[in-house]
Amino acid sequence: MTIGVVFDDKAQLTNEALMRVLKPIGTARGLPNACYIAPAIFALEQRRVFAEGWACIGFVKDVLKTGDLSVFDFAGMPLLMVRGTDDIVRVFHNVCQHRGRKLIDAPTSVEKAIVCPYHSWTYGLDGALIHAPHVGGSGKHSCPGFDKSNIRLCDVRSAEWFGLIFVDLSGRAEPFADYIRPVAKRWQDFEGIQLVDAGADSTIEFELDCNWKLAVENFCEAYHLPRVHPNLNSYSPLDRHHPIVEKTYSGQRSECYTPNFAKGILAFPNAPNLSAFWETGAEYVSLYPNVLLGIHRDHFYAVLIEPKGTNRTRERLEIFYYDQVVRDSSFGAARARNRELWQSIFTEDRDPVESMQRGRASPGFDGGVLSPVMDVATHAFHSWIAQALLYGRCQKPPPLTRTTVSLPAQFLYP
Repeated sequence: MTIGVVFDDKAQLTNEALMRVLKPIGTARGLPNACYIAPAIFALEQRRVFAEGWACIGFVKDVLKTGDLSVFDFAGMPLLMVRGTDDIVRVFHNVCQHRGRKLIDAPTSVEKAIVCPYHSWTYGLDGALIHAPHVGGSGKHSCPGFDKSNIRLCDVRSAEWFGLIFVDLSGRAEPFADYIRPVAKRWQDFEGIQLVDAGADSTIEFELDCNWKLAVENFCEAYHLPRVHPNLNSYSPLDRHHPIVEKTYSGQRSECYTPNFAKGILAFPNAPNLSAFWETGAEYVSLYPNVLLGIHRDHFYAVLIEPKGTNRTRERLEIFYYDQVVRDSSFGAARARNRELWQSIFTEDRDPVESMQRGRASPGFDGGVLSPVMDVATHAFHSWIAQALLYGRCQKPPPLTRTTVSLPAQFLYP
């Protein structure tokens, strides 16, 4: 089988370094340093990890009303998301089909159309070109051979699930239903339940000085609870957490979810008709590649992981509830306390992930030894990344171009 990645021999980081990750956990190593520090690997990830399969790009709440537009760069490409007059959310490449100018530079809202600020070519919210002023000369808005019915914004395959928007930039990934089925089946008790956005006090954002994968890996495992989260571990101890590993996600299950707000603070309504597990159970999984999910009987949260470079990551956490009553002012103290709780936990994770990033500069680390008991969820994510880098994410990977990655001298192994 042809291997698709070749690292600089002087760095002693070869295909074998990734192949080691794919071994059984007892003999496997973690991802090599280059996967966290090398710009060429970051660029390769954009193509093989993020552009060759389903990945999360944003939240449905960003485009609640007809004409709402959200813009972002994803896998190095400018994209826009818009809610149409038919109430469908669509994703397009954020570029005019005339001269390639970026259409929208910041989130906004329009009435019925997207107008290019260069020559005023105008597109409906479904992406169809509806007006090309002066295309046939001054005052002539049509011309022979120009058929605007054949021109539209470049669509991106997209799907909604649990308040999130996913895209497949390649257009070649499996149906979204197949991709999401493992986690959707796991959480089928919550199927059809309306998620309630409670407003600004349910949003948390972080900027981290680390590679995006370290944020994902940290969320996968509970091994660090006693040291990093001593308060959380006091009522949700390590021995009550168990690993979860599936094809498209991995994480942990907790058996001791017991929200305990101060006297006088209202408890959130539970989702209806849940099975007995959820009375004290909760689950926290990393849905590959880039969204972290936490589900409980009384609320759900999702964390969008946005890679900003080899050592820079943006996290956006949104909390959702299961009943509109939670939006009432009477629940204000409860919402604030819940936000404060999750912000404190994610803040405690900042130093470990940033310190691990700094550690990746050391030639004394070669991916790490994994615990065959405590690191199974992390190993699953590492293996998924290694496979994507080596072979791509397509169901039938095409022949791969060999890529050589040279590392700076300070990263070379002795």
